[in-house]
Amino acid sequence: MGSPTGFQVTPRHDRGYRPVDERTKDYREVSIPLTDESASQQGSRCIDCGIPYCHSGCPVDNVIPDWNDLVYHDRWQDAIEALHETNNFPEFTGRICPAPCEEACTLNLLGSPVTIKTIEYSIIEKAWQNRWIEPEIARRHTDKRVAIVGSGPAGLAAAQQLARAGHRVEVFEKNAKIGGLLRYGIPDFKLEKSVIDRRMAQMQAEGVEFRVNSHVGVGVPIERLADKYDAVVLATGCEIPRDLPVPGRDLYGVHFAMEFLTQQNRRIGDEAFADVQPITAEGKHVIVIGGGDTGADCVGTANRQGAASVTQLELLPKPPDQADTLTTWPDWPTKLRTSTSHEEGCERLWSVATTSFKGSDSHIAALHGIGVAWTQVDGRWEMEELAGTEFELPADLVLLATGFTSPVHDGLLAQLGVDLDERGNVSANTDDYETSVQGVFAAGDTRRGQSLVVWAIREGRQCAASVDTYLMASDQE
Repeated sequence: MGSPTGFQVTPRHDRGYRPVDERTKDYREVSIPLTDESASQQGSRCIDCGIPYCHSGCPVDNVIPDWNDLVYHDRWQDAIEALHETNNFPEFTGRICPAPCEEACTLNLLGSPVTIKTIEYSIIEKAWQNRWIEPEIARRHTDKRVAIVGSGPAGLAAAQQLARAGHRVEVFEKNAKIGGLLRYGIPDFKLEKSVIDRRMAQMQAEGVEFRVNSHVGVGVPIERLADKYDAVVLATGCEIPRDLPVPGRDLYGVHFAMEFLTQQNRRIGDEAFADVQPITAEGKHVIVIGGGDTGADCVGTANRQGAASVTQLELLPKPPDQADTLTTWPDWPTKLRTSTSHEEGCERLWSVATTSFKGSDSHIAALHGIGVAWTQVDGRWEMEELAGTEFELPADLVLLATGFTSPVHDGLLAQLGVDLDERGNVSANTDDYETSVQGVFAAGDTRRGQSLVVWAIREGRQCAASVDTYLMASDQE
């Protein structure tokens, strides 16, 4: 710890954001980075705890106090080396991770944690700007071939680790471009896609081969994997959206959130989607059902498309403005979280359930809902509809951002015959990540269900280590 009094003399100062009236006119990233000097000052606030609880909050096991201190001492190149030891893609987590490390920070007991996520972002961006990030080409190469199905964060992390171990790695992606959820589900105002492209270039130099427009189990025969590759990693994500089966669900204008978000990302990426009906919020009363990050992304996108109004509905009660830190720390707390998208214009309604959709000429026209109350019975929460709280909202476009239930079973998973767990995810433990089919491994949301990018990176790395062990053991048999 370079500054024993840093947390006492330097207040918490996070990155800023472009003005609302400016940023809603485009899809460029909304954040404004800290200066190097400000990031260094924020690094001085890390108190080098006897027990760094930030580690417990970080799925990829980042050595956070180390690179906080390195930034404070202006040792930026050492900082990126420390950061890359545990995280292949800090440019992703530094942008879209919800930062459980900050919630676990000891200084959060005072409500003022170290700006870990922003310091991470500052490190990786400075490293790219100074061309410190170069391909790490394996010193030795094996004759082993690995197929990775899916190019989201889990698949990319596994691919990079295995290529650096000297194996021949091919990544199969069903879409026209690499990135999975990062490219097609996250709006550009949170993650510009050039951020993915520059990392792809590094991985290609390291030997990773990308196969786009290659839908394994549909356009690419499953037999090809068995015949050509020594190991397969399933990293296809958790793509089955949770539906809302209420009357009127089949009306035109009621869509899953990812249909809406993916279309906009394709527009920005100059990808054609002539085979589907365009979805746009322009001039419409938009209702987003679901209060999570995906719902917030729909809010920000709808405002940029020129929605007449945006309303977000949440089934659960409104969280408190501040968490009861002494009760929850260092675990993830329940508290009100307002994103940059919410700040751009959105009415938020809590403790409400959708009861039906009403339409005109087969098109959505209104949403009917009711207020609900939550009570705890025998340790379980139960919901009760409140008579007399019924309401109707005008609706031209309804977006269902209610989460995801499981990976897609048809095609690849069904043809492979891998076992599934009770939730419908691919069954594999975290000891070796191997599925019920020998030589086939699973990582990320495919295995654990809907989760965070940072968990996907962790699982991709750990799965790669298991695959490497499996491949090397086969050489000794």
